[in-house]
Amino acid sequence: MLLVASTAFGVASACGIAGAAVPSCKLVKVEDWPIRVQRNLVLVEGAINGQNVSVMLDTGSARTLIFRPAAVRLGLPLSGTTNQRLFGVGGETKVDLALIDEFRVGQTAQKELRMLVAGEHDPGADVGVLLGEDFFQAFDVEFDLSHNAVRLFQPKDCDGVPLAYWARTGASEVEFDKVDVNNPEIILVVQINGQPMKAKLDSGSSLSMLDKSDAERVGVTLETPGVVAGGRSTGMGKNAVDAWIGPFQSFTIGNETIGDTQIRFSDMYKDATYRQTGSIALHKIQVWHSMLLGTDFLRSHRVLVAHSQRKIYFTYVGGPVFQLSRPPAPSNESRPADDTKPGTATN
Repeated sequence: MLLVASTAFGVASACGIAGAAVPSCKLVKVEDWPIRVQRNLVLVEGAINGQNVSVMLDTGSARTLIFRPAAVRLGLPLSGTTNQRLFGVGGETKVDLALIDEFRVGQTAQKELRMLVAGEHDPGADVGVLLGEDFFQAFDVEFDLSHNAVRLFQPKDCDGVPLAYWARTGASEVEFDKVDVNNPEIILVVQINGQPMKAKLDSGSSLSMLDKSDAERVGVTLETPGVVAGGRSTGMGKNAVDAWIGPFQSFTIGNETIGDTQIRFSDMYKDATYRQTGSIALHKIQVWHSMLLGTDFLRSHRVLVAHSQRKIYFTYVGGPVFQLSRPPAPSNESRPADDTKPGTATN
């Protein structure tokens, strides 16, 4: 269990909130993780059973899990499970369980726990664990990637108080849907070419991605002038999917609008199908979002995901909001044929 640190600060004074003071509102800092961003994966150091691993911070995954190649590398004994199915870009992935003596991330350690094991590809960068939204939903989470930091907070008496403490002149904000604790996702509304769409804030997706059918809905098809090939993407499933980059008139989130931009799009979940036991019918998982807002968005903004208020606060810090080229891998590291994420959708 995480212990609340003694460090705390008053939001009212830090943010320069106009009007009446709110001295009772405090953000209590629980963790301040030094992170590194490698191939647009947000990583923090951790360990499994005393063996060091990199932990990928993935708000887009409903479940925390160990990547299968890491489980093999660490020599973890696995047992099968039949009540979990995981899907993502590239389709379904097999799910197992591993009994872990100790899992550590940052200053937090948990002992004697069962962890899911899944994933058909090795994400590289010594990544062993994907830390999902089932963990993050208990905190307000700040992504300050320009300063190589991710911070976890517990707010105290802050209902209705703006929480972007670093933004003295105010921050943009947007509400997100109520989180289902059994299948947690951060789903918010954006507008593309003036049309509202649901987007998932997904720190496990290295590049933002729009679903191909929704790109077509706002007038961008493979025949649209300016559309070019964008490589292939893989995720938790074994299959790769084609991606394209196309011109869009506008993208709006909160009160921030980007005009005449280019966004990557793909038929992300075309392979996310399954057959129920004893059935010959092919079922497709239901996806409740049109877009993944990935690490490129987080790198160009400072973001606080205030689960306590169901709001995201953000300020632009510079750089492209949507990166169009894949993040380079170090010369000594192999990489999957992937522009996007090893994160998951669940059903």
